[in-house]
Amino acid sequence: MTALSQAAQPAQAAQPSQAASGSRPGPVPVVGLRREREVLTAALETGRHVVLEGPPGTGKSTLLHAIARESGRRMVFVEGNAELTPARLVGAFDPAQVLTDGYSTAAFVDGPLLTALREDGLLYLEEMNRIPEETLNVLITVLTEGEIAVPRLGAVPAGPGFRLIAAMNPFDAVGTARVSQAIADRMCRVVLGYQPEGAERRITAAVTGRPDPAVALAVTLTRRTREHRDVRMGSSVRGAIDLAHVLTGLSGLRGEDPPARPTARDAAYAALSGRIRIADGVDRPPESVLDEILDDVWPPDAEAPPDPAEAGDDDPGDEPDDAQDGTDPGKADGPAPADGAPGLPPGSEPPGGRSGRPPRNPRTLGRDQLAARHESFEQISPELGDLDEGALDDAMAQDPEAAAALLADLAVATDAQLRARARAIAGRVFLRLGRVGPATSRGTRRLGPRRGGQGDLDLDRTLDRWQPGTGAPRPEDLVTRDWTAHRRAICLVVDVSGSMQGDAVALAAVAAAGVVLACTQGGAGGGAQDPGVLVFGSGVRTLATHGVPRPAEELVAELVALRGHGTTDLAAALRAASTQLGAAVAEERTVVLLSDCLHTAGDAPVSALAGIDRLHVLLPEPGDPDPDARRASGALAARGGGLCVPVARLGDVGAALTRVLA
Repeated sequence: MTALSQAAQPAQAAQPSQAASGSRPGPVPVVGLRREREVLTAALETGRHVVLEGPPGTGKSTLLHAIARESGRRMVFVEGNAELTPARLVGAFDPAQVLTDGYSTAAFVDGPLLTALREDGLLYLEEMNRIPEETLNVLITVLTEGEIAVPRLGAVPAGPGFRLIAAMNPFDAVGTARVSQAIADRMCRVVLGYQPEGAERRITAAVTGRPDPAVALAVTLTRRTREHRDVRMGSSVRGAIDLAHVLTGLSGLRGEDPPARPTARDAAYAALSGRIRIADGVDRPPESVLDEILDDVWPPDAEAPPDPAEAGDDDPGDEPDDAQDGTDPGKADGPAPADGAPGLPPGSEPPGGRSGRPPRNPRTLGRDQLAARHESFEQISPELGDLDEGALDDAMAQDPEAAAALLADLAVATDAQLRARARAIAGRVFLRLGRVGPATSRGTRRLGPRRGGQGDLDLDRTLDRWQPGTGAPRPEDLVTRDWTAHRRAICLVVDVSGSMQGDAVALAAVAAAGVVLACTQGGAGGGAQDPGVLVFGSGVRTLATHGVPRPAEELVAELVALRGHGTTDLAAALRAASTQLGAAVAEERTVVLLSDCLHTAGDAPVSALAGIDRLHVLLPEPGDPDPDARRASGALAARGGGLCVPVARLGDVGAALTRVLA
């Protein structure tokens, strides 16, 4: 049996670490993960390259370290981040030696990729989806041909034992991007989820050596953060490990045995508040969520938290996650999606923009009109003032197009209580739909030459500017290769004229959510920024000013409550967008227009393009295509140097925004 096959055997029961006694702990034990361990071992043994995918704290690094240690193979570690250049991954010539002796094999310093290739090692890329696309593309030939060609050095073949293992967290949206299909197609994928509670308790106990009650409470509180409706991403098992340490240390400092409830709360604040991510649009701090979880786990009037075993917890015995039927009770695909957010009380209205004025054009729809338009209306609103969120969620799962259109129309219902409730939840629903929109674009950052800049020295360009023997090079003679960002200011302009009804308003709301999330999470170029948002009909109204933050949920909720009528002055809207973007510091000023572009008032739209570098049109077509609208929108987008992309369904919005914002 080979060393790699031996690595596939189930892990032994974890022993408590020596951390509690103050000595240096040994390797972190691998608890459970038998199936994942076997699949990874088989893939590596048969010459496959693998990406390990899962949320933080699921054991990706620990599993790989254990397999490398037991197989006796060297593991070359690379930390993935936005500053990892191809030269830092592959290797580079030593500038001092090149300037003295010229290019030679001896002057080349191997990077981690060449080190792993030459030594039959495992190249471990951590956080692969944080690595720039230009750097990842270096790996395509290695994965396909088993070698890499380095300019001035030649081809470097991979040893028979070379394997690439990458890890990434697909649930983190900040600073990450989708891995290209060219890379994904050349690698196997092993997904790791959170382990059952019993396994997490054994991991926490093994790493910390803390008492069982502290470990049980720490793991219970940590796992609850992954299930809370207002949390987009809960804490990993690392939170439980820190919580167990802080809880026992703080109780010892305060002379408590066992710990008191206020001590558990203080420890949870310290260990977990920075690890959880509140859902988009939810206006509450992490401490508030932790208080709610603690009240549920340890009621204020109880002297101690209930015993997890008595509460029906899963068996903490040997390997509960090794069942072969695939029904691990604690196994999850990742963080639970945020499906709730605090809303407004029944009968109240959301604020009308920054000034607090109520929205104009208060055209409303009665219950008979809503029932005639939407088949599911009576199931979602069976009584006056009633909105069944469970029925709405079911309708959204069965037919998101129809449910989103209904929700948009409910936001202008004549029934005041129903209208208020619909507006209160519209923001979080459309933001959730908007997350399927544009992926972070790697195209906004590229390696480029820069004189006297920072980064890796570009030897060829430097030698072109300075010849050895002519004196010491001046700073301006040195040419480096560094990441350059193309800054872009974006303004979303939405048509809310008389043609905008339920379907079109739903498309507009999802588009607004997608643009806001893409810009504020850095996916639209040039890092995080707040887009401008304008709506127009016969007049123009500002919902958000470029560069001025506004809660996304509040903005989207206000948008769905708007209805226009009368004429459509498109030129006035474009001029207002140009004025907003004129104050932005950016190389490109982009307008994303959601309209049929059929103006009925004001000047011709093409006369209002001054100050707009690029105009993209999203053409809403919830019904049959309109040839006149297609001609008008296509011509306007062409004059604006952008794209015209029809969007007929909610699922089209994400792909359309990806095209226009990438």
